Amino acid sequence: MSNQWKNRFVILAVSILIFSFSIRCFIKPADKISLSERRPLQQFPKFTADTLLSGKFMKEFDDYAVDQFPLRESFRRLYSGISLDLLRKSDLEGLYFKNDSVIAMEYPMNEASLEHASKVFQRIYETCLKGNTENIYLSIIPDKNYFLQKDPSVLAMDYPQFFQTMQNENPQMHYIDITSLLDFKDYYQTDPHWRQEHLTDVANHLADSMGVTITEDFDKHQFTKTFRGAYAEQSARSLSGEPLYYLTNPAFEKCHVFDHQNNREISMYDFEKGEGRDPYELFLSGSLSYITIENPSAQTNRELIIFRDSFGSSIAPFLATGYKKITLLDIRYLPSYSLPSLIDFKSQDVLFLYSTSVLNHSETLK
Repeated sequence: MSNQWKNRFVILAVSILIFSFSIRCFIKPADKISLSERRPLQQFPKFTADTLLSGKFMKEFDDYAVDQFPLRESFRRLYSGISLDLLRKSDLEGLYFKNDSVIAMEYPMNEASLEHASKVFQRIYETCLKGNTENIYLSIIPDKNYFLQKDPSVLAMDYPQFFQTMQNENPQMHYIDITSLLDFKDYYQTDPHWRQEHLTDVANHLADSMGVTITEDFDKHQFTKTFRGAYAEQSARSLSGEPLYYLTNPAFEKCHVFDHQNNREISMYDFEKGEGRDPYELFLSGSLSYITIENPSAQTNRELIIFRDSFGSSIAPFLATGYKKITLLDIRYLPSYSLPSLIDFKSQDVLFLYSTSVLNHSETLK
């Protein structure tokens, strides 16, 4: 076969392949979500003269084509293998791999984001807390990168500056430093969150700093042997599972937990959600916007309000043993301007407990 015919054959084969994938992309039903990436997928954009002329249609169509591409998961695995195994890249789309652990890149420090978070916190202080309580605390949960600052292959932001910036911007809050009580093994290997069974010392330090005493005796239970967190599927790698534990004691069992977002009673541990696509939602049913935990056996009448992200779900049960009532508020979903109509702020302890990841991407805070 001549070179001319070989070239024609290659061009024809590639053209057929591209045409087939394009037709498949158009005729297959659009997937709503990516279970592996735990996010919604782009749907076919609305076509109008305005969206076409503004360029919005083509931009959204590009996102749609990428998200709905046939055999997308197979290509993701192929891309992961080539990038890490063949090309020996140190990270994959912002994910680092250290032995059996996956770490999301958190770099650089976003000063504008810290400023936004602090503005939201200060608005809450001015509209809800000022004159109602003086016991206001701030504690920041470091992400896994914090423990890899000396690793030359990992980009790590200036964490001391990060923590100091938040303290400077929120002078009404008493800062509680928990970093010395944590290390890399206190976090799940394939997930950004911390392990509940490793948090008793952190919970005790928070409680001591706020002047309350919490229960120290807990029973440890294994929920699953094969927990695979958010990063496991995002990485498109074959990563092994790990045990997921939860702790109980009699005080937990007596507590009344209420989900105000959905107007229902719930349990400390949601075993049905634990079996779902995000097993970390085992703890307090995930990131609900407004939860109260009432402890009828508490030895005090003190109450605590926690402004929190998803990390708070697994540590709040410990703190509930030291308070008559705990209110958990997630202002990623509950606008802060609505708080005065929902909560009677009066003499409660108040804890702002946030991870560095949320503070560094605080556009989610309302």
